[in-house]
Amino acid sequence: MPLYQLNSPKSEILDWWPIILGVLALYIPTFYSLANGIWTNEEHAHGPIILILSLWLIFRKWKIMIKKSDGQSASAFGWVILLVALIFYIVGGSQQVLILEIGSFILVLAAILLIKLGYVALKIMWFPLFFLLFMIPLPGVIVSFFTMPMKMAVSYVAENILFWANYPIARNGVVLQIGQYQLLVADACAGLQTLLTLEALGLFYLNLVHHTSIFRNVALAILIIPISFTANVIRVIVLTLITYHYGDAAGQGFLHGFAGMVLFISALILILGVDGLLQYFARTQHVNVILPVRNI
Repeated sequence: MPLYQLNSPKSEILDWWPIILGVLALYIPTFYSLANGIWTNEEHAHGPIILILSLWLIFRKWKIMIKKSDGQSASAFGWVILLVALIFYIVGGSQQVLILEIGSFILVLAAILLIKLGYVALKIMWFPLFFLLFMIPLPGVIVSFFTMPMKMAVSYVAENILFWANYPIARNGVVLQIGQYQLLVADACAGLQTLLTLEALGLFYLNLVHHTSIFRNVALAILIIPISFTANVIRVIVLTLITYHYGDAAGQGFLHGFAGMVLFISALILILGVDGLLQYFARTQHVNVILPVRNI
């Protein structure tokens, strides 16, 4: 066998299999518990989507990482991160602290990249690892602190839009009264977790399109916050109208899940629309800069 085949892609894959099996042995019980626990809750249903998209991003950048890391020295600091990650894993798993347990998964992946390939690999894979942070559930105190004002704002805007459209609607706090029905705006409809999910969706979109304009990237990342708010308002309005026209059973049944799809579809449409406007604005500004000023 020629010597150059010893470093073939197949041999590189075989080098990684023991590590992959070790990570799976550690975290399959964790993700199994999540799949049968908080991921069944509507507020945290984005968790498996974040995990799948992050793994896909890692797979997408894998060959580039291997190529650019060739000849680079590994980092011993990775062993320190691995030790911290294992401590987080033990404490988080034994005490059921999900922030530590899920956070340890991200740290383990970062540590492995440093130990095997060095800082170049970590630099290439920073976004997939950062994206995994959206999978971590926030502490209940933080969620409660931000969720109530957000629900109040969404309820207020939804009420005024439907009132303007001549629907018989009134509001008491986060409870909407339309016709004979009362609807409580739940955390899942307008909470902080929904905002973070849509922010993750926007950042994933930015990573895929990979705009060269810093202004366009930063502006869209910031505008995702009002886009998320608008998408939440649309969802509440859709659920309210479904309940008003088709009854409470329809509003709480299949069509309730359909309203969740409306949330993400409307958010995606708004992101694409705003990105198109930013592209037009950036192009206009660029033309104004490069065109010479003529005196008349």
